[in-house]
Amino acid sequence: MQLLRYLSDAPLRRRVTAATNKVEAFNGFSQWIGFGNRGVIADSDPVEQEKAMKFNALLTNAVIFHNALDIAEIVRQLLEEGWTIEPEDLAHISPYLTEHINRFGEYSTHELGIQPAAYDPKLDVDFTRLQEGPPVPRGYGQAA
Repeated sequence: MQLLRYLSDAPLRRRVTAATNKVEAFNGFSQWIGFGNRGVIADSDPVEQEKAMKFNALLTNAVIFHNALDIAEIVRQLLEEGWTIEPEDLAHISPYLTEHINRFGEYSTHELGIQPAAYDPKLDVDFTRLQEGPPVPRGYGQAA
């Protein structure tokens, strides 16, 4: 029944494809972050394998969070300059950006002692239009 519904429902196929593309983008980004040894975990010790996977997940999420902070700051600047930001515009922005990351460069640690400013998660953009619409049934690319 699910397969027949999927085949006969074009909007459902588009939503499933969009969700699948997001998952694949995350996986590609995570592999790009974990570039050492071409992503191969050479250690046969399960504990060490788990450490490597968790370190990669932590690093991936830290970079995504940093990218999201940068995106939010740019959106705030554009709003202050009088630009109109539509939710649809933001829906196309991905935090899986890599162009600004220098994986093989020199890294300064002199800023480690500097206390960052408090993070303000509020953006003055109305997302209610994006939240409206039929929900995607469980099992079609949504996290449980």
